[in-house]
Amino acid sequence: MRRLLFDSPLSRAGYLYATAVGLVWGAVWSTGRIERVNGLFVFRGLPAWAFGRGGACVGGVYLTNQNVTADVLEHEAVHKVQWQRYGMLFPVLYFIAGRDPLKNRFEIEAGLEKGGYLRPKRVVTRAPRARRASTP
Repeated sequence: MRRLLFDSPLSRAGYLYATAVGLVWGAVWSTGRIERVNGLFVFRGLPAWAFGRGGACVGGVYLTNQNVTADVLEHEAVHKVQWQRYGMLFPVLYFIAGRDPLKNRFEIEAGLEKGGYLRPKRVVTRAPRARRASTP
């Protein structure tokens, strides 16, 4: 059953259908720049009600207003691969995984920091401490 649903011609057809829906949705509502980045069609300038959170990946299409940093686009490219693997089951599986991105396995896999859900970890470096000369 798994072979039939995941990484299969059926899931690929679901991904292509979702991409077609995303392309139409983006073409209708986008008022900004449209480009292709990381294998994604990126539609900017959509009204906030036309997508969830900072943006939404539908198949191979990313819909947003202006949330298009390099990190976010890399994060969304992972969602594109998830769409390719699961096809039209992806929205169902995503829903079951929950709305909390910190617990949602698909958001975790795509990278919580790159998706803007966590602050990037800062590497703190400290100067070596000066040693005191020991006195006998």
